[in-house]
Parts: sequence; C-alpha cells; structure tokens
Amino acid sequence: MGENAPVATEASSSPQRGHLKVFIGMAAGVGKTYRMLQEGRAEADTGRDVAIGYLEPHDRDDTTAQAQGLEHIPPRMVDYRGTPLAEMDLPAVLARKPELCLIDELAHTNAPGTEHEKRYEDVQDVLDAGIDVFSTVNVQHLESLNDQITQLTGMRVRETIPDEALASADEVVLVDLTPEALIERLRAGKVYPRERVPGALNNFFKIENLAALRETALRHVAEGVEIKRLTPSTTPIRREEGLASAPGAPQPISERLLALVALAPESERIVRRAARSAERLGGRLDVLLVRAPGHTPSAKNREQLESLRRLTAMLGARLFLEESEDVATAAIAAARRLGTTYVLMGSPTPRRGLRRFRESLLSRLMEALPGVDMRIIADPALRAEPDAGGDQPHLEGAEPPGA
Repeated sequence: MGENAPVATEASSSPQRGHLKVFIGMAAGVGKTYRMLQEGRAEADTGRDVAIGYLEPHDRDDTTAQAQGLEHIPPRMVDYRGTPLAEMDLPAVLARKPELCLIDELAHTNAPGTEHEKRYEDVQDVLDAGIDVFSTVNVQHLESLNDQITQLTGMRVRETIPDEALASADEVVLVDLTPEALIERLRAGKVYPRERVPGALNNFFKIENLAALRETALRHVAEGVEIKRLTPSTTPIRREEGLASAPGAPQPISERLLALVALAPESERIVRRAARSAERLGGRLDVLLVRAPGHTPSAKNREQLESLRRLTAMLGARLFLEESEDVATAAIAAARRLGTTYVLMGSPTPRRGLRRFRESLLSRLMEALPGVDMRIIADPALRAEPDAGGDQPHLEGAEPPGA
C-alpha cells in the first residue's frame, strides 16, 4: 500500500448525522494532521463551510502552513491545578455549526471541567448536530490493541479509545510511511524539537518498533475494511449442534464469542484478544467471570472487577458474573443460554496433585458443547518456554474450588 493510501469504508447513518472521516497512522509524525488539513482546504476550495475545531500543530512549520486560510474556532482555556490548558470549545463549535469541522487527536483526554472526558465523545456530539468531522488517531490508541502494542514496543499507552470510535467512522484513511522515512523526518526535526530526538530514537522510535506498528496499522485497517464488506445478507446462518438442546437458546446468525476470565490482571489481555477476534469475525463478545459463592472480595479483587467492567464497556462487550463452585458447569450453562458459538480462555498451567486425575476444563467444555469452537489464548511472553505448559486450561487467575 503506497504512502497516504486512502481506504474507504461504509457505515449506515441517519441523514441528520454528520459524516466522520478518520486519518490513522502508525505513530506521531507520519502526516495525519497535515493530510487532514490538506483535505480540509480542498473541501473549502469547493465552497464548503470548513472550520478547525481543534488543531495540535506540535510546532511543525509545514502543519501550521497548511492551516493558514482556514477559520479556527478559538480553544477555551481550562484551569487544571493552576495550569491553563487549551481544550476544544465544544459549545462554540456547536454554535458556529460549520458544514465540516477539523478536530485533531481523537484519543485526547480532556481536562476536568469540560463536557466530556474524551475528545471522541465531543466528536460524537458534533456528528449528532449534523456536522461532518475530519479527525486523526494513531493505531496504538485503540483499546483492543493495548496489550499487543505493549508487547511490541515495551511501552504501555495510557490514553486509549474504544475500537468502536474508529469502527463507526464512515471513512478511514491510512496515512502510511515507511519506518526509515519517519526516522529521517524525526532526525530532521520535523516531528519533535531537536533536543528530544535522541531520546525518541532510543525509545519509541526504534526501527523495529515502527516496523511492528506499521504492520499492525496496515492489518487493522485491512481487517476493518473486510468486516464492513461482509454485510448481514452475506453472513452465513450457523446452526450449531448442542445449542438445540437448550430450550429458548438464541439461534445465532453470526458468531457469538464467550471469553472466560477471573479476577487477575492477565484477564484484561484475554478480553482484548477476544474483542479483536469478535471484530474480525463480525461477532458479539460476552465475558464471563465465575466466582466462588459466599466469598467476600478483597479490595484488590474489587479494583480488578471494576477494571474489567470499564474495559468490557469500552470494547462494547457484556460482562456476566456467576457464582459457582464449578467453572465448567457455569461456563456451559452460560454458553447455552447466550447461544455462544466460540469460547476463549487462558493458557494451560501444569496440573499437580489430585487435579491430575480430574477431567480438564477444556475437555468438559468440548464434551458438553460439541458444536462450539474453542480457543486457548496463549501468553506471548511464554513463547520462549515451550515446555512450561501442562494440559489444564486456566482462567488467568485463581480458580474456584472444583474447577
């Protein structure tokens, strides 16, 4: 795919809602904001009413030059702990109501005191007002890719957006650049001030990091195009063996995924991987947490549960909590009730003591759900240790007694 290659996707929307076009890239400096301004100027040249709702030029001369001649709705200053911060003035944008509004940095977190916590939520209000929007984002800001990006680069991105914020776009443009060209841009001072260049080159902007990020961006956009190409009329109707035995169970018209998790940090990785699988399959994701009955959760458990709630909500999944002494029994019942077609769980762990003589969780699920696909989500950190696993799938955390 060549540099700045456009990839268009279609999404159904009401006539009153604005059209969202997002420019996505592998990292800062590939030219997303420049391309957004360039296309905004082209729209203005055709006679459309175009205004900049928010622009972050990062002191880049070429970007600043592209913005010249376009109306800029002034940002508002928000005081945060004694420091004035410039934020998009959402009420002013809605009052001005241009035909097209250019709003940079979709994943930005707003200062406290504004209408919304995140800028993508501001953009939703602008679209609901019937205003078209051009915006920008980097692939590492997508929530479902958070663990993968950490694995690739060794750095965790704290500022993320739900995948749906990008998936709901009417059009996505991949602004592509080779890692070598981006590093040349960085060294020339076109991305960051020159004093920051050595640190950037030794950290995030390593050639291997950029190559991995570019591949991730290319794959994610390509998969998004393929998913939107598969309309409901082309989605096959599945009739799974075993589901018919559950009276009242919904008969799926597409994949329905069930991720099994526990109260452990590793479970967030399972949820993110399951969400990406659901997106690729055009399916729906449910998340099941099984807890031992009568157990008073610790403060750490409550914190982990709240984290799971936030993550599943951000990814558009549903979290179900069940109390049971037996994970397999609870999972089988949930899968039948929900019409699950695909079960995902954590990696195997060695089976010791009396557990060696019990039927494994995976075996019980396969026996009870013969028409349901099963997937073990491996921990990438363990790939160098092929002999470390056993035959007992676990839920990335402590199992209730009898699992």
